Amino acid sequence: MSVHAESKAVAAPIQTKILFFAALREAVSSSEMLLPQLAPMQLSSLLTLLASQSTHIAAALTDREVLTAVNQQLVNQQAWVQPGDEVALFPPVTGG
Repeated sequence: MSVHAESKAVAAPIQTKILFFAALREAVSSSEMLLPQLAPMQLSSLLTLLASQSTHIAAALTDREVLTAVNQQLVNQQAWVQPGDEVALFPPVTGG
C-alpha cells in the first residue's frame, strides 16, 4: 500500500490588461500594462493596487477624473473585475 502526498495546486496569477487613453496615456508614458490578478476584485481595489505600482500612475489617477470600462463596457468603480479582464482608463470626453 503506497501513500501519496497530496499536492495543493497554487493558482498562478492571470494577467489583467490595463489600457490608458489620451492624457492618462501621456501621464503614465504607456498605453497599456499587465497586472497580475489572482481573484476577482472591485475596480476601486484594482485602481488602488494599480496606483501602488508607480508614483506616475498614482498621480494620474488622483489628479484627474477617470472614466472606466471593463471589457468595453462603461462601469463605475464598484464593478467587479475578473482575472484576465480588460480594463480601460480614460478622461471624460469634452467638446462643444
